[in-house]
Amino acid sequence: MHQEARLDHPRPFPSAPARPGDLVVARPEGLYCPPGDFYIDPWRPVQRAVITHAHSDHARFGHAHYLCSEPGRGVLLARLPGIHLDTLPYGERITHHGVTLSLHPAGHVLGSSQVRLEYGGQVWVASGDYKLEADGTCDPFEPVPCDTFITESTFGLPIYRWPSQPTLMAEIFHWWQANAKAGRASIVYAYSFGKAQRILHGLLHHAGVAGLPGPVIVHGALSTLNAAYADAGVALPPMALASELPPRSPLLRRALVVAPPSAQRSPWLRRFGDASDAFASGWMQLRGTRRRRGVDRGFALSDHADWPGLLQAISATGAGRIIVTHGNVPVMVRYLNERGWQAQAFETEYGDDDEAVRVAAQAEAVSAAGNEAAP
Repeated sequence: MHQEARLDHPRPFPSAPARPGDLVVARPEGLYCPPGDFYIDPWRPVQRAVITHAHSDHARFGHAHYLCSEPGRGVLLARLPGIHLDTLPYGERITHHGVTLSLHPAGHVLGSSQVRLEYGGQVWVASGDYKLEADGTCDPFEPVPCDTFITESTFGLPIYRWPSQPTLMAEIFHWWQANAKAGRASIVYAYSFGKAQRILHGLLHHAGVAGLPGPVIVHGALSTLNAAYADAGVALPPMALASELPPRSPLLRRALVVAPPSAQRSPWLRRFGDASDAFASGWMQLRGTRRRRGVDRGFALSDHADWPGLLQAISATGAGRIIVTHGNVPVMVRYLNERGWQAQAFETEYGDDDEAVRVAAQAEAVSAAGNEAAP
């Protein structure tokens, strides 16, 4: 266990006070670029919103004009149909009110972007959410040199260190294979946007010519987003809805069932009979979270950077000033300041798909890390 960070219980962190000439400041509506007069992932309605990705805590209804990456168009419109949307290819620069803006891959989910801003001799990058390991479902993370880097820290504790993509897919595949041989379905709960498609693509890649152990059944909540991924060229296995198979079909007992967490304990599951279930999330690295979820297995699969990934990404920017937006903010700010960065925080309304799980898991992680670091 690394003991560099002081892991006492986190306290709320107020937003860093703005400095003259700052390219991004915190406002009640969201993160605002004063010279450009636009917001990045605002949580209240504004005129102009630059959206890093289509997760609901970063992309919300109500803005007059939206801008996102070209690869993110399909998923953003799937989640926010009818919005006034413009898109920008990765790396292409535009100038608005003198601010040069470009979008760069964040490696988080399909279409996820970092926002690069250049004005008055300064370069700032707002990361949105990101991860460093490529998974085949989106453009991989691209370090963008800058003076100030605005970073997340969802898993900003040394306890969080992810298994590799091949290791995770092998674990899920072998669990499914063993269940299929025993004649029971394998139900994996994964968030509808990002994790579900990563599992589907990853298992197809892992299986190769050997093939999958059984059919893939997806919950209807995944259909629109799966289609957006397929339209973007992401390879997914053949899939069916549960309603497309007879209720007593023997195929159900060999199936992998991918469903959102909201389906857990719902009547929809009864058709699968005897089944083994699992939850795919970075929070599953903690045993207590697995117990609270009440599942047979937990797979530590996250579309956010782990502790080493966060530090690697921050270092790769070359930035001297770091602003942390959400997650384990006090730990990350303190750690960075102790190592020579100028680190501050922005108070935001970004969160996680399952806020109750996040809060409980964070408390457990801080406690566990603190106990291990104690003399």
